[in-house]
Amino acid sequence: MRKIMIVALSFSAAVFSSVYFLPARWILPLILWAAVCGIAVVLLRKRVPAYLALPAFGLCFGFLWFYGYRALFYAPAQSLVGKTETCEAIVLNYPQATRYGVKVLIQVESGADPFGIKTALYADKAYASLRPGNQLSFSARFKAADWIRDESVTYYTAQGVFLLANASGKIKISTPEATPPRFWPLAFSHTLQDVINRVFSSEISGFIRALVIGNLDGLTGSFSAALSRTGLSHMVSVSGMHLSFLVGVLMLLSGRGRRTALIGIPAILFFTAAVGNTPAVIRSAVMQILLLIAPLLRRETDWQTSLSASLMFLLLLNPFAAANVSLQLSFGSMTGILLLSQRISAGMACLFPKAALKRKSVFRVPIRFVLATFSSSVGAMVFTIPLVALYFGSVSLISPLANLLTLWAVSFVFVGGLCAGIAGLVWLPVGKGIAFLVSIPARYILIELPFLASLPFSAVYTMHFYTRAFLIFAYALAGLACFWPGGQKRVLLPLCCGVCGLCLTLLLNYMSMNSGALTASVLNVGQGQSVVFLSQGGAAVVDCGGSQAENAGDIAADYLQGIGITRVELLVLTHFHSDHAGGVPQLFERMQIRKIAIPDIDPDNPLRKEILALAKKEGTEVDFVRQDQGFAMGKAKLTLYAPLGTGGGNEEGLTILCSADAFDFLLTGDMNSTVEQRLIEHGSLPDVEVLVAGHHGSKYATGDALLKAVRPETAIISVGYNTYGQPAEETLERLKKAGVFVYRTDTMGMVTVKAGDRGSPSDKAEAKR
Repeated sequence: MRKIMIVALSFSAAVFSSVYFLPARWILPLILWAAVCGIAVVLLRKRVPAYLALPAFGLCFGFLWFYGYRALFYAPAQSLVGKTETCEAIVLNYPQATRYGVKVLIQVESGADPFGIKTALYADKAYASLRPGNQLSFSARFKAADWIRDESVTYYTAQGVFLLANASGKIKISTPEATPPRFWPLAFSHTLQDVINRVFSSEISGFIRALVIGNLDGLTGSFSAALSRTGLSHMVSVSGMHLSFLVGVLMLLSGRGRRTALIGIPAILFFTAAVGNTPAVIRSAVMQILLLIAPLLRRETDWQTSLSASLMFLLLLNPFAAANVSLQLSFGSMTGILLLSQRISAGMACLFPKAALKRKSVFRVPIRFVLATFSSSVGAMVFTIPLVALYFGSVSLISPLANLLTLWAVSFVFVGGLCAGIAGLVWLPVGKGIAFLVSIPARYILIELPFLASLPFSAVYTMHFYTRAFLIFAYALAGLACFWPGGQKRVLLPLCCGVCGLCLTLLLNYMSMNSGALTASVLNVGQGQSVVFLSQGGAAVVDCGGSQAENAGDIAADYLQGIGITRVELLVLTHFHSDHAGGVPQLFERMQIRKIAIPDIDPDNPLRKEILALAKKEGTEVDFVRQDQGFAMGKAKLTLYAPLGTGGGNEEGLTILCSADAFDFLLTGDMNSTVEQRLIEHGSLPDVEVLVAGHHGSKYATGDALLKAVRPETAIISVGYNTYGQPAEETLERLKKAGVFVYRTDTMGMVTVKAGDRGSPSDKAEAKR
């Protein structure tokens, strides 16, 4: 069995290196090199151990497979990029709603690829009724799926989707008389979701669908953010945990042995197809099937072989899946659980009295449950923390506690939700009866997780130096613990050192952001704006809107809670456009806001009405800024300039000047250069150290007059992908001529500027992705 592991790991190493860093021109020479090495070992087997040929042949096969897959599947898809073609296709899944219509996965018939090309088709919402198996005839313009919005992305290619298509004109639809067998699992999943919607209440059904089927459409933004901050996003990403629950139920019903394999393997395959054949669930399915098959073949199985074989199987299906974040996290967590959880559990057991762990002790079961849950959670985090920090820039500190308080309920809700759906298919009242019982732990999860996520420091950003230093310290501490003498000291000493180090890290993070006169962060919210000011423990937010997939309110709340702040002293909105205020409802949901300052404009604006209703509900003071006013916060002062223009929200917005000693930070919202001239004449503006470029770098804002009046040292452009040409070349040129150093959130991520107590201008500016 270990021979399989060696070949599988070598194959996977070749594929990962080909996907991530090897130039395409190196692949063929590496195939020849690996083949020569393998053949040489075979010929010299009397002098060289024969098993050394296995990694060589594994590497050769991996490079060869990637090269062949790219030529057979990827290259034909690229031949269609930039072309408008009339073609035939078959629908592979149910449509997903988008902002402007629907997106549906199809397989395009192409002469260049006899197997068909997986394509994401964007069409009008009138085609929301498409079903798997429908035959389509349409005309569309094709784009590459690995290059979107001028950025290289792996989201689609990691799923085997190499093209994006925008349908033009009418799509002809042909429906088969009966659903093809390959789509039966998806049809069952779709029907099951409809039944779940009927047997569960509306506030719970979305969570049940996500947990049982992996459909995240019904989750609210706040609960999705809570899952992320508590490190439990895997709970709604159908994976090994869910298949383990399923196999456990099947074993309970059928017993162990051949019957379990005969029933379990088809059930696993059907369930895997029903949830969409995601990498995480395929990995678990392969491992579970190998576990069930091994006794039938009278062969031993081990997790190393099963895990490596499942990785190889996934990469055989699609080598580009190596770049799938879900795949990497799934294999990283499983490796940590299988490799370390038993050792962690055994080490933690020595902290409890031996009498409490004996069979007759009433404390044995709860202690074992706590140890198993805690050790599995920590084991999974060992290899996933670096990945999460790399991809998402944060680490959940509350994850072990969240797992301990949640996973017992998850198993009941998953099994109960599946049973309720299946029972509802047979007779709806039975399904509703089961759903009533399942709703109790489901409501517990829906209440408990947002509460845990709202706690200060539940998750921290790894952009902070002290957080990165602590992570290095923690891994070094864990490594040293392996060589310390046994007993309680081996556990207690590193545990105490780790806890003390973590507390010190959180304190230093908080002090680094709050001890100076002022810290200002322009958050990366895409095409929008949100700026956070911190001074002496107080926090103010100016604007909260953007175009990121993650809500701007969540981004701002994550930032604040990550440094231990749960209350916003002042929220200022320059105007009520969604790219400046669209995230406010989410911010209200997650943070306590003491006061909100807004311009008295757009009385019929729906977003303004929603914000005022939320403020009234939460007891937040509302200040309509009709004349200039100041707001003190720690050592900083915010000056709010009343609207000076007319003609729309951009021109009628507020201007904000934040000052701390000799440091000044100016935001002009979306006002144009005409209103900027009025501000210059009206405001007696000082020279500023930092200017947030107006209207996301529009050519009509940040004019020469303003630059001459305030003479900024640094300009920050809060911008994301857009079709408006922002930031404009004219604006960038004006800033360059004025000698202003420019930061951009679209290329640099969040930009943080710090002013020291002594007021040295622009003491520190840094950009973090």
